[in-house]
Amino acid sequence: MRLNDIIGRVKEKAGIKSLNEMQRAMAADTSRDTVLLAPTGSGKTLAFTISALAGATPPTGKVQIVVVAPSRELVTQIAEVIRPIAIPLRTVAFYGGHSMADETRSLSTIPDIIVATPGRLLDHLNRSNLDLKGVETLVLDEYDKSLELGFHDEMKRISKRMGRIGRIILTSATPLKAMPDFLHFDKHPTIIDYTELIDNPSGRTDIVEVPSPTKDKLYTLLDLAAGFPLGSRAIIFVNHRESAERIHDAMKKAGFPAGLYHGGLDQQQRELAVELLNNGTTPLLVATDLASRGLDITGVEQVVHYHLPPTPENWTHRNGRTARQNATGTVYTITAEGENIPDYVKCQRMFRPKERVGQPRQSNVATLYFNGGKKEKISRGDIAGFLMQKGGLAPEEVTHITVKDHHSLAAVPAAKVRETLDAISPHRIKGQRLRISQIEG
Repeated sequence: MRLNDIIGRVKEKAGIKSLNEMQRAMAADTSRDTVLLAPTGSGKTLAFTISALAGATPPTGKVQIVVVAPSRELVTQIAEVIRPIAIPLRTVAFYGGHSMADETRSLSTIPDIIVATPGRLLDHLNRSNLDLKGVETLVLDEYDKSLELGFHDEMKRISKRMGRIGRIILTSATPLKAMPDFLHFDKHPTIIDYTELIDNPSGRTDIVEVPSPTKDKLYTLLDLAAGFPLGSRAIIFVNHRESAERIHDAMKKAGFPAGLYHGGLDQQQRELAVELLNNGTTPLLVATDLASRGLDITGVEQVVHYHLPPTPENWTHRNGRTARQNATGTVYTITAEGENIPDYVKCQRMFRPKERVGQPRQSNVATLYFNGGKKEKISRGDIAGFLMQKGGLAPEEVTHITVKDHHSLAAVPAAKVRETLDAISPHRIKGQRLRISQIEG
């Protein structure tokens, strides 16, 4: 594909006027093997997409590009970025928790680009659903995270099934201690290092210590969260699933619109939690460090360390969820008397929230669920038109529409959700009688 055409489409689809310095460096790179180092939220996905597509040809009936990423959420995010930019090349996404039958059917026509988690890609290879011989470009995204999660053996087995690869791109948020021992990797690959970006989010982040008067920090958290501006989004990080469950339950009982995210939830529950955070239905998310990387979460104004992060990397990646894409953000670290604060936890000032018992935050957004999606030929435009024509909503009141394979979600004003449901319930959408309901945040 022509580089100028790719860059033009990137600007159009991503809504940007120009590439950042890192993306320009990747666009100019013609090395066989490249290591891209850059912090979370810096635009790595667009950077490696431009570079990978520059070596692609029109559809050949073979897989040309494979992107391997460590989490389901990251796979879906990458695929949604690549898909509109790569046209006419066809992009598919494979990951656990997704219908294997749907994925197998998607291979009836060989895709040009595959984005997958290591385990699911290996599953397709073991079933002989795929032939990856002759792949031109392999991207191992968040390679350091893949190693941390124990995917070394899976990636090694995948590489053996691929044979000689034309080009390899590794991306990482932190410098790599060693290059992959399972790839025919150049001894001296090109290193494109933007870990110290001039526009590093840390320079736009206000880091605040919040002392708790008691060892149990819950009431301090509730007072702090009650003071967040209406409509702003926050992620509250804890160190254990059990803690996440306890704090989430307490926040819900206190009347806060809070979601929950950890590795013990199934894929659909986790995807829903991210969507409800993004669209504002539950603008507070209680999460483990699983949410610190690889999620497509925009507009997070606050990060809260309920528990002190166990490593410097956790501190960095948690904080990287805010102050993204040139925005500013605030990081709150709740500390208790006698707690041992690590050296890497650096706070710039101290803040004591006012007691706001009985004053929980409210959400002005509600989410509607439709039991039809892409496989039922439902599009974002279909849902937007339906809500405006049959539900009486104005265009600016229909926001954050997400269409999955077999269901869709749409954010609407919370104040109008009941009357909207009453208005649309008698009607069909594209001739189909769909079940439509409100998702309780």
